[in-house]
Amino acid sequence: MAAPLRWGIIGTGGIAHRFASDLRLVEDGVVAAVGSRTLEGADAFGDEFEVARRHGSYEELVADPDVDAVYVATPHPFHHANARLALENDKPVLVEKAFTMTGDEARDLVEFARSRRLFLMEAMWTRFLPHVIAVREIVASGELGELVLVSADHGQWFERDAASRVFAPELGGGALLDLGVYPVSFASMVLGAPQRLAALVVPCFTGVDGQVSMVFGYASGAQALLTCTLLARTATRVSVVGTAARIEIDGPFYAPTSFAVVARDDTVREYRFSTRGRGLHYQASEVARCLAGGELESPWMPLDETIQIMDTMEKVLAL
Repeated sequence: MAAPLRWGIIGTGGIAHRFASDLRLVEDGVVAAVGSRTLEGADAFGDEFEVARRHGSYEELVADPDVDAVYVATPHPFHHANARLALENDKPVLVEKAFTMTGDEARDLVEFARSRRLFLMEAMWTRFLPHVIAVREIVASGELGELVLVSADHGQWFERDAASRVFAPELGGGALLDLGVYPVSFASMVLGAPQRLAALVVPCFTGVDGQVSMVFGYASGAQALLTCTLLARTATRVSVVGTAARIEIDGPFYAPTSFAVVARDDTVREYRFSTRGRGLHYQASEVARCLAGGELESPWMPLDETIQIMDTMEKVLAL
């Protein structure tokens, strides 16, 4: 067996903790180093996850010769600079979603990674979960018939707190980049890039988008109805509807879950999966697989699609 991929993590927040926890479940990756804005922050994370190499700056982390790949786990506004720093140090990079703040920032990272022939991927971990892989296979088989509609929602309740990251404009707060990226990415996976879009964006008390409803139109005639909100916990379910059958994904659709295929005659076929952890290790294993095979991007989360998703969300927020 090949040696495990040695990960260096930039950032020590909640998503970094979940990523490090899930890496313990696989043999193809290990947290080798952590970088924080302070050595105290790196030490605290290192103590929790038994990480020997701890850095009090991101510059030190990306320069560490014992780091094979970098996971960027900071808030959205810092993704571009953090990922660019890692790429400039010739490190393959996995960047948390939302990938960047704008489409232009995404383009810059992709163009730079390609110019240096370095691996780069958006950490849309949902793409690599067993139930989503199965959904992709069913859609590709044609069993659903002609696709008509994708509907998806993602709503969480957050306490009204101006100091919270999700409500802070300077930290990229708002419903769309934190929560809506999941429905938007799912619709993109199934239907591709929308040709038309309409949206209703309602700001919350700090001015960031508190609730967003979107309608996307596609050249095929299919539509996507997508919603996200910071104001209430929703069902977080997905429906993929075709002329012959539909897929109903149980909530929360973005995490390990089950689904059913419902035929036009109401015949139901259920799919259930056994998974460990939160599910973030699947994307880490995909990075390890790609790097072992010399691939510069994942076929299941292509870089051009990541740019398209960022462009789409930017257009929604501009409405």
